[in-house]
Amino acid sequence: MKDCNITLIGCGNMSRSLIGGLINDGVKKEHLLATDPDAKQRLDITAQFGVTTLESNEKAVENADIIVLAVKPQVMRQVVSGLAIVLKNSSKMLISIAAGVRLTSFTKWLDTPIAVIRVMPNTPALIQSGAAALFANEHASDIQKNNTEVIMRSVGTITWLDSEDLMDAVTALSGSGPAYFFYFMESMEKSARAMGLSNEDASLLTIETALGAAKMASLSHYDLSELRKQVTSPGGTTEQAIIKFQQGDLGQLVHEAMSAAKQRAIELSQRFGE
Repeated sequence: MKDCNITLIGCGNMSRSLIGGLINDGVKKEHLLATDPDAKQRLDITAQFGVTTLESNEKAVENADIIVLAVKPQVMRQVVSGLAIVLKNSSKMLISIAAGVRLTSFTKWLDTPIAVIRVMPNTPALIQSGAAALFANEHASDIQKNNTEVIMRSVGTITWLDSEDLMDAVTALSGSGPAYFFYFMESMEKSARAMGLSNEDASLLTIETALGAAKMASLSHYDLSELRKQVTSPGGTTEQAIIKFQQGDLGQLVHEAMSAAKQRAIELSQRFGE
């Protein structure tokens, strides 16, 4: 893996996190190359990591073993189609981190069989605490799958899915999930300020509570329901808050929200796969 040449198309936040994670894991800068149409983005990447950047995607992928497609879904077809000639009958592997673009779209746009692995990462990858789900097409070898694992583990944890259809659920869960927690934390912080806590104390206690709860859930052998019960003493303060959540049917609201996110992911798949 450390001898593979990796080209990242797009110099946005996810590419930055992957480049940083790979370098920290011992991948030599000489094996990394990034592209972006924005000259400032390219200069920033070079200044931050010392990797080579190019404007031309076609030139950048010529010697690549692995190509990470870190571009927005709406421009994916244009980017991939522009690589059709150089990728014809190629042994290179594509890794797509774009939501909503299905594996069949890549082989259709390229008009050639090629190894493609879809990855749904999330924003905590920016601090090497991401959670990513992966699914490969039938052309990906075990070595290519392993290389993808190495790349994504450099910025967090990974899990392989049994079906590509589950990507839409993953998008609604871990892909969009950080925003749900931020929104809930924002509401807690706002309520704490209304109760008289200073902005600083409300922010500190909200963030550290969320961090501590997540760490407990990660390290405990109990499931989430049991952990909640352990904190909820009968007749106590926590129970009163939980009752209010239940009266408002928080569980159903969360389900409806995630279902809406999943449906939007399906709609985007249909739109960007055209």
